[in-house]
Amino acid sequence: MGVRRRIGATRYDIPDTPEPGSSTLVARGVFARRGNATVLSDVHLDVVAGEILALVGPNGAGKSTLLSVLAGDTAPSAGSVLLGDEPLPRIRTVDVARRRAVLPQQHSVGFSFTADQIVRMGRAPWVGTSAAHDDDARVAAAMSACDVATFAHRPFASLSGGEQARVALARVITQDTATIMLDEPTAALDLGHQESVMAVARSLAAAGRAVVVVLHDLGLAAAYADRVAILDSGLLVAVGPPRDVLTAARLARVYGHPVDVFDHPDTGEQLVVPRRVPYPVRNPPAPN
Repeated sequence: MGVRRRIGATRYDIPDTPEPGSSTLVARGVFARRGNATVLSDVHLDVVAGEILALVGPNGAGKSTLLSVLAGDTAPSAGSVLLGDEPLPRIRTVDVARRRAVLPQQHSVGFSFTADQIVRMGRAPWVGTSAAHDDDARVAAAMSACDVATFAHRPFASLSGGEQARVALARVITQDTATIMLDEPTAALDLGHQESVMAVARSLAAAGRAVVVVLHDLGLAAAYADRVAILDSGLLVAVGPPRDVLTAARLARVYGHPVDVFDHPDTGEQLVVPRRVPYPVRNPPAPN
């Protein structure tokens, strides 16, 4: 049940750290609907401490919906989600926020908060607990890891899309939860920051966190994920290590486009690239 703390008549809980290899989130037979459309069908999935689980699939496959259901932000139309060993809907909101953190796709802020203030919002679930003593250190560490410390005092709205995405990621890391859920964290980032964000995710998993990340870049999924879950039209078609599930035949079938999967000639890392049809080179017209 975790460590108990009391302030006045209010009870505060600090959850236990999950054991590496244990399931922090479990989906069993999950269905989800949007209007008359079924967007998830009978999904069974475990999120495991110490691992990165990448959710991949074409547009409309159900990746973000599944992340939202796992986070407790969207109620499934059928099936169940457990956070630890408890049904997610039965857990108090503040306790959910102490056990899982979510990075959404959009990072809009309605007021003129600075980057530092946005990151500090991640410490809100720990107000009134002994964990609040670490606020400054955790904020500083997260901002450093996400390369945003240099513009800590700039208004969030003045930042570029990529800078805002990294500040939002720092807020999630600052929340200091056992499970971290990231919805397309690399979408607005340049190549270098894509790699640094995924390296941060890798370090979080190495420290025992469970990381779930929605990715469009199959190369990033192959390079950084411990397990990959492929969704297609709301169905979970494969789950497992990247080399087992990211096959050329399966990806071509799911994405409707030929894909090449091979090992890098120098590093041996798995590479996933779309097969492109060469276009004829047209000579430009001669100048008059």
